Parts: sequence; structure tokens; C-alpha cells
Amino acid sequence: MLLDTGKVEVDAKDNDYGQTPLSWASENGHEAVVKMLLDTGKIEVDAKDNYGQTPLLWAARRGDEAVVKTLLGTGNVEVDAKDNYGRTPLSWASERGHEAVVKMLLGTGKVEVDAKDNDGWTPLLWAAENGHEAVVKMLLDAGNVEVDAKDNDGRTSLLWASKNGHETVVKMLLGTGKVEVDAKDNDGWTPLFLLSTASVVVARVGALYTSSTCLNYSNIDAGATLSPGAAPAVNFV
Repeated sequence: MLLDTGKVEVDAKDNDYGQTPLSWASENGHEAVVKMLLDTGKIEVDAKDNYGQTPLLWAARRGDEAVVKTLLGTGNVEVDAKDNYGRTPLSWASERGHEAVVKMLLGTGKVEVDAKDNDGWTPLLWAAENGHEAVVKMLLDAGNVEVDAKDNDGRTSLLWASKNGHETVVKMLLGTGKVEVDAKDNDGWTPLFLLSTASVVVARVGALYTSSTCLNYSNIDAGATLSPGAAPAVNFV
């Protein structure tokens, strides 16, 4: 109805956040409104708000498959646009485990899979840190991902997955054969030490880190539980 008046500034930005109607509709998952706005032909599809976030980024962050598909369908959206934090739609979708959205974004062939944000985090780092197994698999399957990329604190995907006790993700990363198992972050922590801070049962560590890690598990107390900050009782060989 408002659009039919012909007197509406379709791409006006609000004073607080600098968002357009398309931005707000995308953020809140209003697919029908998104389509109506796009149909006017008077929309800047990649209009950024005060935080540098585009409508596509908002939709990807929210995990709204329908809106993401609609925006991608315009054919003139910048799929890899970065916000003020250096984050792309793929980065946000990966952090939040939005599998379908990650798949759509990768399917465009227009995303930098290893794009780093201002803190040095890649989509794989975000997915691994949060234990999103399906997303980790998709990113690894992309074939051109740097599995051992480090953030600004020197931490890899393996380090983060270990710290948070995401065993399946740890196995997936180890299975690539492209990780430095004993890589240290800026504080000197290795994946094994960080795994210990998650208060996991020590006996399970041996199942995750194979003999190729140059560790001897013969002296592990199978019934012991590690307290935060404690290192497992292992011998280096």
C-alpha cells in the first residue's frame, strides 16, 4: 500500500542504525517484504548500515534460508561483503551453525572460504570453536580451506575445538592430515593442553590424539578428570 503511493523513499536509512527497509526486513526474516522491496527496482541491495552490515549479511547471520536465497537470486549482491568487524556472511553463518545458508553461500563460488575478520578468525575457526560439525565438514570439503589458519592469538581450529571439548570436530580436523598437532598459540598452549582445560576425562584424550602426536599415553590415569588449567599426565617421547 505504501509502495503504491509512489511517494515513498524506498531506500531511506534510519538515524539510529543506518538501516534501510530492506535491511530491517532481511534481519527479521520478512521474505515477502524483501521481495516487494526488490521488485521496486529502486533498492541498493548491498546498502550497509552503520556497522557495515548488508541485508545479505543480516539474513545469513539470522540463518534465514528463504531471504538469503531471494537476495542471492538478484544476481547483483556482493556475497563476500565485510562488515566493520571484517566479517562476511559466510563467517556469521559458520559461527552460528546455519548449515543450509553456508551451503548456499559456498555454492555461489564467490566466497573467500578463508576470509579473516579483524581478529584473524576464518569461517572454519568459528565453526570449529562452536562445534558445528556439519559446517566444519562443508568447509573442509570446499577443498581450498587453510585448515591450520591462526587467529590473532595464534590459535588454530584444532586449538579451539580442543579447548571446548568438541571431540568429533577434533577428529575431523586430525583426519585431514593438514594440522600441526602441537601448534602453540601466543601463550604457548597446545591443543592437548587446551583440551585438558575443558575438564574432559583424560582417558578420552588418547582416543583423539593418535601416536602420531609423539605422545606416550602409558601413564594416563584412566579414571582421572582434569581440572581447568591442569596438564594431562603424559610423557613426551
